[in-house]
Amino acid sequence: MTAEAAQGGPFGMHRIRELAPGLAVAVFATLAAAYVSDHYGAPLTLMCLLFGLALNFLSADPRLDAGLVFASRTVLRVGVVLLAARVTLSEVLQLGPLALLAIVLIVAATLITGVIVARRTGCTAAYGALCGGAVAICGASAAMAFASLLGERRVSQAQLTLALVIIAALSAVAMALYPTIGEQLAFTDLQTGFLLGASIHDVAQSVGAGFAVSPMAGATATVVKLSRVALLAPALMAVALFIPRKPGARIAEYALPWFVIGFFGLAAVNSTGVVPAGVADGAASLGTGLLACAVTATGVRSQMHALLQSGPKPLVAILTATVVALLLSVATAALLIR
Repeated sequence: MTAEAAQGGPFGMHRIRELAPGLAVAVFATLAAAYVSDHYGAPLTLMCLLFGLALNFLSADPRLDAGLVFASRTVLRVGVVLLAARVTLSEVLQLGPLALLAIVLIVAATLITGVIVARRTGCTAAYGALCGGAVAICGASAAMAFASLLGERRVSQAQLTLALVIIAALSAVAMALYPTIGEQLAFTDLQTGFLLGASIHDVAQSVGAGFAVSPMAGATATVVKLSRVALLAPALMAVALFIPRKPGARIAEYALPWFVIGFFGLAAVNSTGVVPAGVADGAASLGTGLLACAVTATGVRSQMHALLQSGPKPLVAILTATVVALLLSVATAALLIR
C-alpha cells in the first residue's frame, strides 16, 4: 500500500476509518429494520425510515457524518444501478405496443402532475419531480434516485424523508385497497394485474397485491411494474434536462450522472440473456439492501425540526399524483386490456 493510499486514497485506511462509524450505524439499523419487516410483514422502506428517525439524535455526532453521507449518496447510487437487474427487454415487450405506450403516458402524466401541483402549492419543481417520479415509477427507490440526481440544495433531507414516509404509507394502503377496486369494477385477472402494476408505488407491494388476487394477476402486475422500473433512467434523464442541478444551466452543459448510465448499461446487458438468473436475482437483492441502507441513513440525517414544520403542503403533490396514476391505470385497464 502506498503512503498516499494509506492516508487519503478512496480505499485507504484513513478513509475506511472515517466511513466506518456512520456506515456501521446505517447497516445495523437496516438489519434490525429488515428483521422487523420480515417477521411482522411491515414494509421494509417504512421500517428503515422509522429506525433511522429513531436514531436521528446520532446525527449530532460528527464522527458519523462521513459514513452516513456515503450511505445516503454513494450506496444509494449503486443500489439504483442494481435495480436494472430486475429489468429485461423481452419481459417488457410481452405487454404489446398499446399497453407499453399507455404505461409511458401514465408515468409521464404522473411525473408532470407532481411538478405542476408542487409549483401551485408553493413547493419547488425539483420537489414535485421527486414526488411525481416516486409515484410514477417505483416508490421509495425512485424517490431516492431523484433526490440523488437533484442534490440536497434542491431537495432537502427533510423533504425527502417526508416523501418517503408518505409514499411508504400510501403504497401499503394501495396494496390493500386497489384489488378491491378491480373486484368492484368486475375486472378480469389480467385487467386487475395491469391496474395493480401500473398504479401501486413500490415494487414489493405491487407484486404482492397481484399474487394475492391470482397467479395471472400477479404475473401481469410484475411485468407492468418492471416496465415502470425500466422507465426510471429515461425519467431521470428528462428531469436532468428540464430541471438541471444548477438553476439556469443550459441543457448542453448538463452531464448525465454515472448511475443513470449504469442503469441503462446493466439493463441492456441483462436483456441479452448472458447474465445467469441466479446472478441477476442476487444483484437485485443486493440493490434492494443497498437502497434500504440508504433510506435508513437518510432518516438518521434528516433535520427533524424542518420535517415537523413542513406543514400539509408537501403532501398535496404526492396525493394528487397518486390519484392521477390510479385513475389513468383504471381507464387503461378498462379500455385497452382484454
